[in-house]
Amino acid sequence: MMMKPFLLSNLSSPPPLINSHRLQCKSPPPLSADHVGALTRILRNGVSIVLSVGILLSSPTPCLSIAIDSSPSVRSSPPVYLTEKDANCREDEAQGERTVDNSDTPQMVTNEGLVEEAWEIVYESFLDTSQRHRWSPESWLQKKENVLGTSIKSRSKAHDIIRRMLASLGDHYTRFLTPAEFSKMARYDMTGIGINLREIPDDTGGVKLKVLGILLDGPAHSAGVRQGDELLTVNGKDVKGKSAFEASSLLQGPSETFVNITVKHGNCGPVEAIEVQRQSVAKTPVFYRLEQIENGDSVGYVRLKEFNALARKDLVTAIKRLEDMGATYFVLDLRENLGGLVQAGIEIAKLFLNKGETVTYTVGRDPQYVRNIVAEVPPLVTAPVIVLVNKNTASASEIVATAVHDNCRAVLVGERTYGKGLIQSVFELHDGSGVVVTVGKYVTPNHVDINGNGVEPDFQSIPAWSEVMKHLSKCHKPQEGPELSIAQN
Repeated sequence: MMMKPFLLSNLSSPPPLINSHRLQCKSPPPLSADHVGALTRILRNGVSIVLSVGILLSSPTPCLSIAIDSSPSVRSSPPVYLTEKDANCREDEAQGERTVDNSDTPQMVTNEGLVEEAWEIVYESFLDTSQRHRWSPESWLQKKENVLGTSIKSRSKAHDIIRRMLASLGDHYTRFLTPAEFSKMARYDMTGIGINLREIPDDTGGVKLKVLGILLDGPAHSAGVRQGDELLTVNGKDVKGKSAFEASSLLQGPSETFVNITVKHGNCGPVEAIEVQRQSVAKTPVFYRLEQIENGDSVGYVRLKEFNALARKDLVTAIKRLEDMGATYFVLDLRENLGGLVQAGIEIAKLFLNKGETVTYTVGRDPQYVRNIVAEVPPLVTAPVIVLVNKNTASASEIVATAVHDNCRAVLVGERTYGKGLIQSVFELHDGSGVVVTVGKYVTPNHVDINGNGVEPDFQSIPAWSEVMKHLSKCHKPQEGPELSIAQN
């Protein structure tokens, strides 16, 4: 199945491409020599809405899944991922066979089986974040008896039952996706070849990278990669010891080009060299320019429209070019950015943080999902930063904005942000449809739950850079400590 890009109306027309990275040096609105007046004018303009996808959590069921963080207005679905359970060789091979069988013959699933599959996903992973707390395992068990008590005659009837079942949860982010809606996901493929990688502990105390999700009929699947395979090399480069994000970056490249990988099939299977043709449809979300201000300093202006698979890579390129051109300050424009891949947002936030500083906290229904996500290396950017936000700055954008703000790396300018702090996971059902389920939430480094509240900016209008420096000098960073007390609902 060839994936098509998800096109959104009302997007501004991009300026001409300048290189193979597709980074644009020009973007509306123009900045004048007077940086205060110019940036104030920027605040009055916006760009179009995008999707919002999120942090990968473990799937509790053998269905295909990836975690997302849904946009407050435009909602679609990201790539298809499976979660692997610890298994011996025989179990691993059997799981591989089941995966292939399901992908090749999706029509074999019964209507009743499809409804039960959706029911189990909610039962094992749903996090009730409502104030009414209308969900419980007991009530959900009763729901199963009610919906599966009779024969379901058609596939459309099964889909309708799943819709009503999910609607009863009272969570408008938890919803059903038709097969057509589920297929609009390729722009969020972090590798460009349709797989998701995860770090799994090995017998030596290190980690190995395994394919814990694969886009059915995508480039890697069509070339022979299977669920549970271990990635060994990319273009001859050993990936042992590398993170999943680093390996995904090595796999990326221009669409229609080829990447050579070596995989080990299953836990005990053969090693195979495979050539895969990339089919990335993501477009650069980064637009930048250098502006001179009256005192002779240079400001690097970067607008980030969404957090897709190219966001971090293209932002790094833009920042390095702006620094080479003499930028001493930076403006990061996140207005009208409703989010995207939360993992991309996390990695972008790390570019501005010192090693060990907290990006965000995540929490799920199970206490084991409480995590403190921190920067692992020194920052790429040490210059002062202004982050532009407005009422449509949401999800992954709020992760970045609060990470740099709470760690005293930037000031926020504009309007209160949207306030979207929930994490959803999209699971593919065996007929190609899907369900989106709220599975967790994220909390700022200052332990603030922004969901439904948003973040208040430091300034409503653009301050002088001297005011920015003064504000940052008085900023207090989050207290260090292992304790983290977060209400899960």
